[in-house]
Amino acid sequence: MLAVNGKPVIRESVIGTDKPLLRVLRGETVSPPPLWLMRQAGRYLPEYRVVRQEAGSFLDLCYDPALACEVTLQPIRRFHLGAAIIFSDILVVPHAMGQEVSFVEGKGPVLSAVRSTAELKTLSDGPVRDRLAPVYEAIRRVRAELPADVALIGFAGAPWTVASYMVEGASSRDFAYLKGWAWRDRAGFGQLIDRLTAATIDHLCAQVEAGAEVVQLFESWAGAVPDALFEAFCFRPVVRIAEAVKKAHPSVPLIVFPRGAGARSVDFARHPAVDAVGIDTSQSAGWAAAEIQPHAAVQGNLDPVLLIQGGRALRDEAERLVRALGKGPFVFNLGHGVLPTTPADHVAELVDAVRRAAG
Repeated sequence: MLAVNGKPVIRESVIGTDKPLLRVLRGETVSPPPLWLMRQAGRYLPEYRVVRQEAGSFLDLCYDPALACEVTLQPIRRFHLGAAIIFSDILVVPHAMGQEVSFVEGKGPVLSAVRSTAELKTLSDGPVRDRLAPVYEAIRRVRAELPADVALIGFAGAPWTVASYMVEGASSRDFAYLKGWAWRDRAGFGQLIDRLTAATIDHLCAQVEAGAEVVQLFESWAGAVPDALFEAFCFRPVVRIAEAVKKAHPSVPLIVFPRGAGARSVDFARHPAVDAVGIDTSQSAGWAAAEIQPHAAVQGNLDPVLLIQGGRALRDEAERLVRALGKGPFVFNLGHGVLPTTPADHVAELVDAVRRAAG
C-alpha cells in the first residue's frame, strides 16, 4: 500500500473522489489549501438566525433534519468552502445517554451533573445511534445536496471534553469537579471515560455510514488535563476511538483537535490512525510545520478575532499561514470557532485571501 509520511494512503480508485480536503488528509499537498471554519454555520450569518428562531430551542435545531441540513449548507452556498461540517453539538452524546441537557441563552449548556460512580447509573446503556437518528438523517440530506468538490465532515467531542460538561454541569473555568473526581477515584472516573469512548465510536461510525466523508474529534479542553492524567483520560481514549473508527471504515480520514495540548499535539500526529491535527492560536505555524506536518496534515490556526477585524491584518496573516504550512498537507482553518460578532463579508475576504496567497 502507498504511504505518505509513514502512514498508509488509500488510492484514488478506492476513495473515488478528488475533493481537495480528502486529498490533503491522504497526505498530499494541495494549492490553494482547502479551507473550512469551525462553527462556520452559526450566529454570524443572518440566514442562520432566521432558522434558529424558527426552530425553537438549540437542541430542536440539532434534531430537525431539514433545518440542520439547511444551516449546514448556508456557509457553503455563501462562500463555497472546502467542507461542510454537519450542524450538531458534542452534547448530543450525553443527551442520548439519558443526561438532561439544555442550552440557556446567554449562559450556554446546562446539564444534570454526574459526579460519582453511583450517579453513572442514571445514564442509559445501549448504542447512542438508536437515539440520534435525526443527526444521521441530516447527514444523508446534506450529502445529497453538496457540490461535487465539497467534503462532508461528521464530528464528536472527545471523552475528556464531553465529561467536563457532564461532571461540571455547565462550562467551567477551573474544572474542579471534573479533576477532583479524576484524582480521587481514577477507576470510577475511568468508567465514565470508557462509556463515553464506546458511545463516541458508535456515533462517529453511524455518521460515516450516513455519508460523512471525514470525522473530527474535538478535544476542546485538552489544555485542562493535568499532565499525570493526560495519557489515561485524554490521549488513550482518543486513540481507542481513532483505531476503532479506522478498523470499521479504513478509508475515512480522522482529524483530532486537541486545543491547548501544546507539544502533546505531536503525540496525536504520530499515531497511524490520526490523519490530521488541528492547532490552536497558541501554537506556532513554524513549529507545526516542523513537528506535526512530517507525521500528519496540519489544520488551523488563524485567530478568530482577525475575522472580526478583517482588512490588511487578516490578509497578511492568511498569507503568512499559507507560506508557513502550504508546502505540506495543510487545511486552512481557525484556531477555534467563528465568533458570533464576525461580519460575514470578512469570511468572504478570508477565502479570497487564502486563494490569492496560494498563487
